[in-house]
Amino acid sequence: MKVSPEQKAKNRGRILSEAGRLFRQKGFDAVSVAEVMQAAGLTHGGFYGHFRSKDDLVAQTILHAVGSQSATEGISDWIETYLSTPHRDHPDLGCPMAALAGFMRQQAPEARASMAQVLATQIATLTEMIPGVDPVKRRTAAIGSWSAMVGALILARSIDDPTLSEELLSGTRAWIDEKRRPTRPTLRRKAARHEHP
Repeated sequence: MKVSPEQKAKNRGRILSEAGRLFRQKGFDAVSVAEVMQAAGLTHGGFYGHFRSKDDLVAQTILHAVGSQSATEGISDWIETYLSTPHRDHPDLGCPMAALAGFMRQQAPEARASMAQVLATQIATLTEMIPGVDPVKRRTAAIGSWSAMVGALILARSIDDPTLSEELLSGTRAWIDEKRRPTRPTLRRKAARHEHP
């Protein structure tokens, strides 16, 4: 029985969603194509109608995982959600960058290219959310903030000490929040300019 283009697209989406969940949960090498297809409720034989290889699946899954996320919140809410206990405790449902970055060096060039594309997109998105006029400073702040967020989440997931794990998340939130505030000298200079035009 021939599958319609609409059904094929749905099947592909299911494969990508399940692969994303399993890869984030177990890592790339610990997940087989057969396991992904079973989780998607499809036969192993149908895999090659969607992907050239497992490397292709990995590359497409990385792009799909980020494409299915949305950053519709304001920057404060986004940081709060990202550096939260629920996000820490559910890597299979969360940010692919934090869950998969440690596995990327061993992956094929196409998968690493997908990760680079995702990273560039995430930095661009965060840059747009950061207030300010100077685009270079906004991009620098985005790179620093994103690196701190991903790093804090990876470290918080890597240890069994709940107190330190929470401290990593809350401390990074506080540090980013402080970096986003104007410094006192800047505020004084602005006030002085208003007093003496």
